[in-house]
Amino acid sequence: MLITVSGPPGSGKSTTAAALAEAFRLEHVSGGDIFRELAAENDMSPVEFNELAEEDEEIDRDLDRRLRDVAVERDDVLLESRLAGWLAAEHADIRIWLDAPLEIRCERISDREDKPIDRVREETKRRESSEAKRYEEYYDIRIDDLTIYDISYNTARWSPEGVLGMLTTAIDSYDPNTDEGKAPVEGVHYDF
Repeated sequence: MLITVSGPPGSGKSTTAAALAEAFRLEHVSGGDIFRELAAENDMSPVEFNELAEEDEEIDRDLDRRLRDVAVERDDVLLESRLAGWLAAEHADIRIWLDAPLEIRCERISDREDKPIDRVREETKRRESSEAKRYEEYYDIRIDDLTIYDISYNTARWSPEGVLGMLTTAIDSYDPNTDEGKAPVEGVHYDF
């Protein structure tokens, strides 16, 4: 099984992805972890590295190529990244989008990173704007187009355990033999 979990910063995707991977005994591959490692290797914050990626498109393309290869070549994986659903495309059994209102996401990030909320809000807006611009320019992906996702939750409405419970029920109920909705993602140009 290949499951993808996507969403903006602070949406709960990492927490949920880790719990789902454990619950279903799937390998957890996180694009965010890889991106943060690359930023640290370059002595940059994720925001600074994100902005550098605007000038050096090979940063995104390398990361995205790696994630797409995982989706195409491996089984029993939970792929987590902002573009995981798009990159896995028809290879994914279930594509999940998690979100929450900006202010709640910023509060979560502020608590997690012990940063002032005003700084987090500014960085998050810059990061999201930067990423959306690049995704559309590189691959014709509009990150706000949620039509490719099988499940979408506003994680501000339920506890992490509640979100996990709903997703676990949905995944347990999935039967690939009766799946009539699996279709290719169209209009994307994987130009790696």
